[in-house]
Amino acid sequence: YYRLVNRQGGKGQEKVYYIVFKRAGKVLEEKVGYQFKDDMTPARASRIRAMRIEGRVKSRKEKREEAEKEKQKIRWTVGRLFREYLSVKNIKGRVQDENRFKNYLQEPFGKKIPSQIAPLDVDRLRKRMEKAGKSPQTIKLTLALLRRIVNWGVDSRLCEPLKFKIKMPKVNNERTEDLTPEQLQALLKAIEEDAHPVAGKVMLMALYTGMRRGEIFRLRWQDIDFEKGFIRIRNPKGGKDQSIPLNDGARSILESIYRGRNEYVFPGRDGGPRTDIHHQVNRIRDRAGLPKDFRAMHGLRHVCASMLASSGQVDLYTLQKLLTHKSPQMTQRYAHLRDEALKEASELAGRLVKGSLARSNVISLRRG
Repeated sequence: YYRLVNRQGGKGQEKVYYIVFKRAGKVLEEKVGYQFKDDMTPARASRIRAMRIEGRVKSRKEKREEAEKEKQKIRWTVGRLFREYLSVKNIKGRVQDENRFKNYLQEPFGKKIPSQIAPLDVDRLRKRMEKAGKSPQTIKLTLALLRRIVNWGVDSRLCEPLKFKIKMPKVNNERTEDLTPEQLQALLKAIEEDAHPVAGKVMLMALYTGMRRGEIFRLRWQDIDFEKGFIRIRNPKGGKDQSIPLNDGARSILESIYRGRNEYVFPGRDGGPRTDIHHQVNRIRDRAGLPKDFRAMHGLRHVCASMLASSGQVDLYTLQKLLTHKSPQMTQRYAHLRDEALKEASELAGRLVKGSLARSNVISLRRG
């Protein structure tokens, strides 16, 4: 049958044809086309009806649904972008990024294309993480990952950019950890008594050299020059490759390791670079009785830097080079320690001078 409607794209009216048929015991009614727009006739509508009954042709609705499914397949959602991003990028913190995406980004954004994300969606994620007790740094790193994924998709011409700028939470990450002489002795004793073949040595490398955890994990034997006494740090956080001195403490650790055929100094189970050791080093930390919030790896980097700064024998420029900081501002957190050492040296100078003056003012009663 047909209905008369106003003609689309012209004057007057035209017929819209419908078919009615029974399939699988169910009566169906479908629109098959317009008289002029689709060149539909009663004969064509009848043929379509016969093919629909036999299941040889799909309805308009079914065709639209299939087209939408095909469209969904090629949509570059955040989840798909992230998978592609991981497959083509050499990422330092790959494991951490995968965990952040799985824990925080997958559920709210995984099936959305970037242009569908609204500022409210990001605010909800931020508030949800805050209620869960996540630190500002964790929230910042998660939002930065979302931004990085989308920016990569835009640069690769796979998606449209976000329609707004993500506001990052302010983070005060200038946390300088230190240990008292007693705590350091307890830690060294716990390391010596621990049975794990790698954990203690990794911790001592951080303490002796101030290297970052990732730099220690990526350290290869070819990067160590025992003859000239240098360690080459490839692709550090600061950017360009750096070389730092190989001191006696680090040398003794490295010489105690069985090299074998391993390319990496501290290889993982598959022979590649190690990615995590926090359970083992935290066990040593706890056995030494250190505070729970002391970061067993990065904290030792701070301890190394703090000891050098407080000695008064190392200037901040040298400390910056040893820690491979990109800018001197990052090293400024240790400035007060060096200032205290200089102040103590100045006070010592004052006491020495006063002592000399006191001795020169002594009058011999016998001679007088």
